[in-house]
Order: sequence, then C-alpha cells, then structure tokens
Amino acid sequence: MNEYKIKEQICEIGRRLYAKGFAAANDGNITYRLNDKEILCTPTMVSKGFMKPEDICKVDYNGKQLAGTRKRTSEVLLHLTVYKLNPAINAVVHCHPPHATAFAVAHEPIPKCVLPEVEVFLGEVPISKYETPGDQRFADTIAPFVKDCNTILLANHGTVTFGPDLQNAYFNTEIIDAYCHILILAKQLGRVNYFDEQKTRELLALKRRLGYDDVRFRDDDSVICGESSFDESYSDFVPKARAFQPACAPRTGPCSWNGSERELDTEELVQTITERVMEALAGAGVR
Repeated sequence: MNEYKIKEQICEIGRRLYAKGFAAANDGNITYRLNDKEILCTPTMVSKGFMKPEDICKVDYNGKQLAGTRKRTSEVLLHLTVYKLNPAINAVVHCHPPHATAFAVAHEPIPKCVLPEVEVFLGEVPISKYETPGDQRFADTIAPFVKDCNTILLANHGTVTFGPDLQNAYFNTEIIDAYCHILILAKQLGRVNYFDEQKTRELLALKRRLGYDDVRFRDDDSVICGESSFDESYSDFVPKARAFQPACAPRTGPCSWNGSERELDTEELVQTITERVMEALAGAGVR
C-alpha cells in the first residue's frame, strides 16, 4: 500500500472514531509505522471525523516533524513508545470510547473469563497510571505493558490500542468499548457470570492456533482467571476491583458475581462464616 493510500485509511479510521463517539471534537490520534525512520500521524486540533489525506503529518522516532502542513499531534510520544518497544506493531489508535473510559476513570480492572471474543482477540487489559498527557512521562506509563497486550486503559483518560495494521488497531478499540458496555448492562441486570478456567484454557488454545499472543502464555503458572497478570511486577499502580470482582478460583463449574458477594457453594459458605465468627471472638478476647 502506498503512502497516500495509508493516509486515506487513517482518515477513514478517524471518521469511524468520530461517528462512534469515541473521539469528541478534536480528541484522539492515530499513527502508522511507515518504516524504521518514519511514522505517519494525525494533526493536532483537527476533528478525526473531518481529516483529509493532506492533513496527515510525518514524524521521526523522536517525534520531530518531517512533513505536513499542519502540526503533528501533541501525544505522538505515546505512540512512539509502542513502536519502539514492540516491533510487531504497525498502527496505534488513541481515543476516549465512553464505556471503556468509564472503567479507566473508575480505575476498575477489566474482568477476565466473561466473553469468548474478548479472551481471544484482546486478552488481559491493564490500566496504566495517570500522568499529564503530552510529554514523555505520559508515554512512559504504558511502557511496562506494551509487549504483553494490545489494549491499555489510560487512567482518567481513555484507551490506547495497537496492532499489525490500522484496522486491527481500531477493532481493538471497538471490542474493548463494546465489552465494557456489556459489563455495565449486565451489572444493571444484577450479575456477571464467569465461565470456568477449563473453558478459558480452551479459548486460549484457540487463540494460540490463530497466532494471537497473550500474557498468560508467558508462564505455565499464570492466573488464567481471577486477578490480573499485570501485577506489581509491571507497575506500582495496580487498581483493585470494586464493581466487578475477579472470577472465582478454579472449580468445576462457572461462578457469578452479583455486585455484592460471590455465590458460594455450601462448604465455602460454612468456611467463610466460621472464619468470620472466629475473628470476631478473637477480637472480643474470647478463647
């Protein structure tokens, strides 16, 4: 694909972002890796829904503008961090899809083991800590995660998604926002049901056959369901679930979360009650 065609595709992705409500006003930015020296990027202060190919800028890997009549986006350093750390990536999309951004604002981790398509096409989604947008400090917040995922929530900001081409990078944005929307609707209905670890392993096997990567492939002892793999070894910012608790520990059947407490089987319930009673007695000085 020649450079002009790529610029046209960037404009088309921009129109989709704007039409979907993922990039209000002049929000959002899109980039594409041309080669090992040049990156195409969207301009600053231009609505993504109304760009023309001649608006697209060209920068080097330090963010210096090489070509373009308009000034390049101020957040290009975020994109360059992805390209520098993950050579398999050729396109990056940053925007503010409302449902996913709601999770980012709430610092609510994305639960695993709920939707098959999310397990296969996204996998685990980390949340990077907040930093003022625009400089290298902001770009550095995603650096720990770039090699192990294709979608990141930016705390109190939005999302950054990436892939081998523009369409895949954009589709990851659609998938994460649709998933967050479904989670919010399910919570309103009363509960989120999780499938068990064995079913998730089957999905991960399919994912591997399709050629997709997953952070859970790194270690045979990785937590398949439950807490995120993106723990303190990645960042000192590790949000804890409040609205959507992690899936239950490995068990024979699925579990569910109704917004206040897990559904426990009888044995687990008795054990939980016993532990709480013993803690209360110990606190009261009763032996």
